[in-house]
Amino acid sequence: MSTRKFCLSILMKGETTGYDLRKRSKDGLHRYFTDASYGSIYPCLNKLEAEGLVTSREETAPGKPSRKVYTITDKGRLAFCEELQQPPYDDTYRSPFLFTALHAAHLSPEFLSGRIDMRIEELQNRISALEAELEVCTHPAGCWTLRMGIATLTAGLKYIEDNRSELEALPQASSQTPAQAAE
Repeated sequence: MSTRKFCLSILMKGETTGYDLRKRSKDGLHRYFTDASYGSIYPCLNKLEAEGLVTSREETAPGKPSRKVYTITDKGRLAFCEELQQPPYDDTYRSPFLFTALHAAHLSPEFLSGRIDMRIEELQNRISALEAELEVCTHPAGCWTLRMGIATLTAGLKYIEDNRSELEALPQASSQTPAQAAE
């Protein structure tokens, strides 16, 4: 998801600050779609404001630094809805675990088994976290999205559990891994 679409999405729910946008990209439901940095959020907000899609105002509080609060305009709402109707890009999936699996034949069996165990635990924790979010979810589309995430992670977990022996056999099939030769 582009930073532009992310910012407009959050602003559709109400006014916010750049700081809150960053927090939501790391901790909120949107963390599953983007990891927008301050270095991308603030230039994006400036551009959205220049295009008339958002407005901003300075807000001050005693003993605190002033902050800029952004609000989406009617033009911004329309632009967001138009962007939602554009064909989506392919999902982006990056996995350090799959990279390790790709090179399994070059690893020691013990190391690889440990990595598989770590991945299983990680997936179980992520599934549990999503299930906890789902228990308190009140937004129908958000709940659907959480269930989709749970189903996807559960399928990946099942695949690893059902097929780990195939991956674990790869280092044993080679006579000596480069990691063992280096020892």
